[in-house]
Amino acid sequence: MSPTSETAKGGRRLVIVESPAKAKTIKGYLGPGYIVEASVGHIRDLPNGAAEVPEKYTGEVRRLGVDVDHDFQPIYVVNADKRAQVKKLKDLLKESDELFLATDEDREGEAIAWHLQEVLKPKIPVKRMVFHEITKDAIHAAVANPRELNQKLVDAQETRRILDRLYGYEVSPVLWKKVMPRLSAGRVQSVATRLVVERERERIAFRSAEYWDLTGTFSTGRAEFEGSEATSFEGGGGRRAGASDPSSLLARLQTVDGRRVAQGRDFDSLGRLKNANTLQLDEANARALAAALENTRFSVRSVESKPYRRSPYAPFRTTTLQQEASRKLGFGAKPTMQIAQKLYENGYITYMRTDSTTLSGTAITAARTQVTQLYGADYLPPQPRTYAGKVKNAQEAHEAIRPSGERFRTPAETGLTGDQFRLYELIWKRTVASQMKDATGNSVTVKIGGTTADGRDVEFTASGKTITFHGFLKAYVEGADDPNAELDDRERRLPQVSEGDALTAEEITADGHATKPPARYTEASLVKELEEREIGRPSTYASIIGTILDRGYVFKKGTALVPSFLSFAVVNLLEKHFGRLVDYDFTARMEDDLDRIARGEARSVPWLRRFYFGESTPDSDFPAGGSGAAEAGNGDGDHLGGLKELVTDLGAIDAREVSSFPVGDGIVLRVGRYGPYIERGEKDAEGHQRADVPEELAPDELTVEFAEELLAKPSGDFELGTDLATGHPIVAKDGRYGPYVTEILPEGTPKTGKNAVKPRTASLFKSMSLDTVTLEDALRLMSLPRVVGTDAEGVEITAQNGRYGPYLKKGTDSRSLQSEEQLFTITLEEALAIYAQPKQRGRAAAKPPLKELGEDPVSGKPVVVKDGRFGPYVTDGETNATLRSDDSVETITQERGFELLAEKRAKGPAKKTAKKAPAKSAAKKTAAKKAPAKKTAAAKKTAAKKTTTAAKTTAAARKTTTSTATATKAAAAKKATAASNGTGAED
Repeated sequence: MSPTSETAKGGRRLVIVESPAKAKTIKGYLGPGYIVEASVGHIRDLPNGAAEVPEKYTGEVRRLGVDVDHDFQPIYVVNADKRAQVKKLKDLLKESDELFLATDEDREGEAIAWHLQEVLKPKIPVKRMVFHEITKDAIHAAVANPRELNQKLVDAQETRRILDRLYGYEVSPVLWKKVMPRLSAGRVQSVATRLVVERERERIAFRSAEYWDLTGTFSTGRAEFEGSEATSFEGGGGRRAGASDPSSLLARLQTVDGRRVAQGRDFDSLGRLKNANTLQLDEANARALAAALENTRFSVRSVESKPYRRSPYAPFRTTTLQQEASRKLGFGAKPTMQIAQKLYENGYITYMRTDSTTLSGTAITAARTQVTQLYGADYLPPQPRTYAGKVKNAQEAHEAIRPSGERFRTPAETGLTGDQFRLYELIWKRTVASQMKDATGNSVTVKIGGTTADGRDVEFTASGKTITFHGFLKAYVEGADDPNAELDDRERRLPQVSEGDALTAEEITADGHATKPPARYTEASLVKELEEREIGRPSTYASIIGTILDRGYVFKKGTALVPSFLSFAVVNLLEKHFGRLVDYDFTARMEDDLDRIARGEARSVPWLRRFYFGESTPDSDFPAGGSGAAEAGNGDGDHLGGLKELVTDLGAIDAREVSSFPVGDGIVLRVGRYGPYIERGEKDAEGHQRADVPEELAPDELTVEFAEELLAKPSGDFELGTDLATGHPIVAKDGRYGPYVTEILPEGTPKTGKNAVKPRTASLFKSMSLDTVTLEDALRLMSLPRVVGTDAEGVEITAQNGRYGPYLKKGTDSRSLQSEEQLFTITLEEALAIYAQPKQRGRAAAKPPLKELGEDPVSGKPVVVKDGRFGPYVTDGETNATLRSDDSVETITQERGFELLAEKRAKGPAKKTAKKAPAKSAAKKTAAKKAPAKKTAAAKKTAAKKTTTAAKTTAAARKTTTSTATATKAAAAKKATAASNGTGAED
């Protein structure tokens, strides 16, 4: 029976979901008997600031929004920007006979449903409606099979929310006092930042080692390709063998007199050999060895062949989807989840926040059907494949992320475009491939030996791989975090050779290499690291990465995550004084405890009490030795109190010490309240030097040499002389927006009020610099704007330097100049000639691109970097994305360009502000009409009524406007407070 016919018997039902898009899709499946409305996310949460806390609460409760002395009772308030929506829901509830809470089936969704029930206080039957995909059948099944609210999930989410509030609201103020205002700390956010900082520390401590090896091109002497098992070589430089040159193979030197030749993996981070028996060749020895092998006879010493088999990858879960979308599509974690959310809400995929790789029977059948239809029965295994593996801290047992429905739509059938099409295609391919046969083939290792002219024995090795049956690789090949890594479908074909075959060395080259520092994390690899360490929950990783980027703890260079100097100071403080709180194992054990609470195996309040107050009495739910708060100190054994005690005793924290880092040669980097800087010597002491450090500088690039360069640059105020006309000193400065010159006004000059005097100031031309600018230059710059002359009508023409460059101005008519020097040299005749030309309308002639990045994988159009009004940007002709502060035209990569465009597309087009009706013009036009000379009494009476009605309407409008403005201000204040505190929920 359909939901509509059921409703006809049972009355009208109100269905509440989170988003309007989801509501619209579900409404189409349920029909007119149902009212489907959105809560628009959370309607109630902990207060963001004391102003939102009810008056009856005081003290710590007012500050934290949690009553820590009464079983950690949370103080929930309805968000100011949700009050109108709550009223709407209450009104709809009055007209309904049954309420269905249809929020997502995870901890957060269950909590939203619980908050809705608590706020709406329904007097009608309430049911929990759950589904993993938004399709007609799934929605009808969910209506027919509701369940009760899962209070365990609600308690688990509430515990997480309270924990994150206590962590954020207690630790963040420590950062404000000791490092910089407006910083934030978080249970997972701070640990993620520490991971990125530790990787940068490894890069700073890293010392490169140089090593050499030999690569040989060996010929079999056969002119044509022989054997079906030929494959090509994996190795380095030289001429590449392959199907076009099947008679030769490329091999790398493996041993000399039995000693293995060193490769990059044989060195530690300090550039030292891990094993003394390994042979490290330098350039001289490598070239001498190559020369000694010029006339050597080589032969095949062994051929080892093994079967190759590769099984399909499991279907996507949240983290693997984020990783693959980053590798293959260039999407960040946040854009990936935004696009996936739209696909889910519009019924294209199943729920995208899941830790499960399990496919339902329906999904397996749909995938196997498409394997047969698209690839043939030969690619279908006899039995369905099952993937039961889940992460340890798994959430609820959702399905894997897959195309929705009992029959999968191919990407072409969806009608999707752009990023949504690309992400759906990725999910579709991965799901179908998961039900295909293994890829099979052979891997071959060939060892080639010979003797040098001076009697040394050498052995070269070549390895190859052939795929005889591609299986699932026909549909999908997983990407790799390492851009140089070989993908699973890559064949390396070698000619068929046998043991004892003679080979001729066509060429032997000496190749130099240097070890590289560990790669910085990308969004994909950081997600992978967090999951492997069992820190946090996979569904929150996108928001965590977004937070550390927004807070300025991390910035991006290409796809790499680079920690700022600020993050070094924050992590330094947390490690020294809150060591357990950013300890990886401690954080993972906390996650275990929270999961036990979610499963009903432990109680929330005793755990929170131990974490916050550090009570020493072990709780039966959490025995001693677990992750209780008694272990939440700095780990040095002298401070094992709970969180509250840790943040109370701040005397041991030396603010200058935690923000200072030695660079070398007496130079120290310090993180100040206005940014990072370096200095040598003590302030006010003789020989003291100080210089600001560029904010976009990666910490591992701050070497002693570079620091010396910064200290050698001129800084501070440069006195250029005195303006004889005014007697005021003229100085040059390096300001926030670049170098400039200004005058120093006498003491006592009013700076505010009606009589305030502003000093003359002017930016330096692009051709000028602080160390070369003269007093004459400064006076010329400060003389601008310059009067060029007047036109025939007596209108003055001036030359001015503006935000977008030099220009002429005549009344309201402006014309651009070609160079800054023209400001002083252009004559009246030249200016009139410029004005005699018709003014260019619209855009100026297109500038040539600054850089070409290649074809965009989404639009298929060429991507270039251009110089725009607000700086350089990337564009494919359809989408424009401005380069970020940490990007530059010189260093931007193809992948970074595609990523910026993908992020811009994910945001969608900018919202246009509706134009206000020209009320004043209309009023003037009406007033312009002549009124009759006299009015009758009736006319006067009617006019009076109209005036009274209009006055009431205006008053009502003002009241509504005031109310709306108040709500808007409250919402803005809430957002500002949240941004300041940085203490929103981690999970």
